[in-house]
Amino acid sequence: MADQIISGEKPARVNRFALQCAIVASIVSIIFGYDTGVMSGAMVFIEEDLKTNDVQIEVLTGILNLCALVGSLLAGRTSDIIGRRYTIVLASILFMLGSIMMGWGPNYPVLLSGRCTAGLGVGFALMVAPVYSAEIATASHRGLLASLPHLCISIGILLGYLVNYFFSKLPMHIGWRLMLGIAAVPSLVLAFGILKMPESPRWLIMQGRLKEGKEILGLVSNSPEEAELRFQDIKSAAGIDPKCVDDVVKMEGKKTHGEGVWKELILRPTPAVRRVLLTALGIHFFQHATGIEAVLLYGPRIFKKAGITTKDKLFLVTIGVGIMKTTFIFTATLLLDKVGRRKLLLTSVGGMVIALTMLGFGLTMAQNAGGKLAWALVLSIVAAYSFVAVFSIGLGPITWVYSSEVFPLKLRAQGASLGVAVNRVMNATVSMSFLSLTSAITTGGAFFMFAGVAAVAWNFFFFLLPETKGKSLEEIEALFQRDGDKVRGENSAA
Repeated sequence: MADQIISGEKPARVNRFALQCAIVASIVSIIFGYDTGVMSGAMVFIEEDLKTNDVQIEVLTGILNLCALVGSLLAGRTSDIIGRRYTIVLASILFMLGSIMMGWGPNYPVLLSGRCTAGLGVGFALMVAPVYSAEIATASHRGLLASLPHLCISIGILLGYLVNYFFSKLPMHIGWRLMLGIAAVPSLVLAFGILKMPESPRWLIMQGRLKEGKEILGLVSNSPEEAELRFQDIKSAAGIDPKCVDDVVKMEGKKTHGEGVWKELILRPTPAVRRVLLTALGIHFFQHATGIEAVLLYGPRIFKKAGITTKDKLFLVTIGVGIMKTTFIFTATLLLDKVGRRKLLLTSVGGMVIALTMLGFGLTMAQNAGGKLAWALVLSIVAAYSFVAVFSIGLGPITWVYSSEVFPLKLRAQGASLGVAVNRVMNATVSMSFLSLTSAITTGGAFFMFAGVAAVAWNFFFFLLPETKGKSLEEIEALFQRDGDKVRGENSAA
């Protein structure tokens, strides 16, 4: 295995420089998570201040994800052309502009425009941060580094919930604008800070800039031997002669800026690429189709249905959701490279089925009793916390880790962007329809539906997702290639 140290039996330590790079790249995810968390409280005051209705609130929450869909589709080709690092800078600038517009927000149209601008930045960020982290990481610690963006989203959500609680005590017309506007500050800091990071070595080698790529591999690897092995693996995956010792290679006849990738991904995929695409898009689909956004974004409304009435108590209970999410995702980052993706994922989704069923039952009983059943309220809170916990230890972070590592090198950026596009469509679908769905089948009924979707997801993951723990990105590519060759052979025999 190219990414493991060949001498000694001790597991390789985390490279500090690679960890620092991944942390800085993941800060953009904190900003996105903050927006998600703070919007759950800000919408309570926006509804009162701007006199908006439920449909307008659904559109306001969901428009960010629809615009993120556009951003994610643009992000793959953009990052192939200008590099992963400058794509993160672009994401930060877009989010900063969106935050300024939302913080100003004199009326609903301006607020909506700010959400859309921020959404474009979110689309870029969600695609490029996990890809960058995966491309600088060694195989033995890629799960840790590639899951950092999702951990940072959770930290951002928790910060948003905390800001909701403290800023809710300000005058209404000032409080919600400050909640949304202060995200511009870290966006500006990140836009400058990211420039001190190195570019992805895999991207540099894809451009034929071998000397620069090799130098950065030396910084993010634990030994010269490991760096050399990784360098040779990446050269091979990029189609460069292993014997080449030039500093710069002209990639004549090679597609280094994403040309023709959509044809290879969608129009004429090989059996191996088709399976990679199915698994990557499937895991992104189920991440949000199982209802996590409903709890994160509409938590105060859900707990109000369960029987909590005062705003202070609603925001305090919602802070508990953020604490659970952050705690269990942090735990997951430590387990991903030890337990493996597959075991954690199946355990996580199995727990989600149980927790969602409990939440549906608790909310149904609470609503039927007019929110006056103490045990139903407690059950609803425990079930919501449990759902967030089991989601966060598996399906939440693994979605980003898995989809950033399974695509072949030349398809990785745009393949990952397609996964993010599916992710944002499902996020928007849930966030823009949840209030209408609860009106049609009750809040409890909505969570029973999510439990059914989670059961389907468990079967999908059990039959279609192989383990990738400890394998280099190039070995994962070969793993799916072998499976594709096997399928092709079976079809030929038939």
